[in-house]
Amino acid sequence: MYDIIIIGAGPAGLTASIYACIARKKVLILEKGVYGGQIVNAHNIKNYPGFEEISGYDYATKLYSQAKNLGPDIKFEEVIDVFDNKDAKEVKTIKGNYFGKSVIIATGATNRKLGLNNEDKLLGKGISYCATCDGIFYKDKTVAITGGGNSAIDDALYLSNIVKKLYVIYRKKDFRIESVNLDKLKEKDNVEFILDTNITDINGEEKLESITIKNNETNEEKELKVEGLFIAIGHIPVSDMCNNIIKTNESGYIIANEDCTTNVDGIFVAGDIRIKEIRQLTTACSDGTIAALNACKYLSKK
Repeated sequence: MYDIIIIGAGPAGLTASIYACIARKKVLILEKGVYGGQIVNAHNIKNYPGFEEISGYDYATKLYSQAKNLGPDIKFEEVIDVFDNKDAKEVKTIKGNYFGKSVIIATGATNRKLGLNNEDKLLGKGISYCATCDGIFYKDKTVAITGGGNSAIDDALYLSNIVKKLYVIYRKKDFRIESVNLDKLKEKDNVEFILDTNITDINGEEKLESITIKNNETNEEKELKVEGLFIAIGHIPVSDMCNNIIKTNESGYIIANEDCTTNVDGIFVAGDIRIKEIRQLTTACSDGTIAALNACKYLSKK
């Protein structure tokens, strides 16, 4: 029987394990893939306190090493279900069942992809899903961003203050959002809107060289020379394993309080998987801290 079972070995989950282990709790970390989560794909990080500059892989490796050295059990197994058995929580993986007095869900969310050739190959070599993480590397360069939601517009405005030229590509004829930032973006001289258009190809061998776009009405294709492409078409929360007992919104994000508690006593949530306005490396680590300390507080009352 574990004191705390942590599902997910990204920044939120690993931070939670550090605090839980320091509190001398028996901890199990379950991760279906590789440690680090999405941050592993970040070419460089310049906005995390304590590091002027560090790659996502190096940061994740340092964090994983720090967590591992504190002695939690770590198993690379995919979780397929979570049960609340009152006295214990049961976590079912593809290899077996584990029992804990409490659970922290830190499974995060995956970037929604365009599904085009070279998208994965050129990740970190011109392709990015995080403007605030990677935008600085495209200072005075020509880039494009695709997406039409509030997050995409916010990212576009951020990029417009950094890059030389920005193409904003959206698949519909107009934006169906009300945003002050959209109005500000339309006033920018270095921003060009390309609407009713999809990206059909990502071109380049060793790095991004251009993208091919196609107008939905005319079917006209055009090649844009860009050094960066930011994809901001949303995220997919990884919450399927707990939908039977944990309340989520219509998109699948877990409903939780700021103390990271869920609707089930003893089950906590941390990181990008929960409903929140800001999803950054710092906020993921903050959630991990809060979830772990509140799990410890929960255990002290048992």
